[in-house]
Amino acid sequence: MNKTNKSTNKRLTCNGCIYFYITYKKERPWGCKKFGFISKFSPATEVFNTTGIECAYRISKNS
Repeated sequence: MNKTNKSTNKRLTCNGCIYFYITYKKERPWGCKKFGFISKFSPATEVFNTTGIECAYRISKNS
């Protein structure tokens, strides 16, 4: 039987991070101030696809 752990399937999101911002550019609507890039996809997705690890710099705005 294949058991899956729900916590391993959960991905990090940029919503609520102090470095996340919206560019309002149609081609690249999201950006990350920490890494200094804008992207068509969520910055957390770009970081994971590029490095293979979750973003370690996420800081919640509520902290």
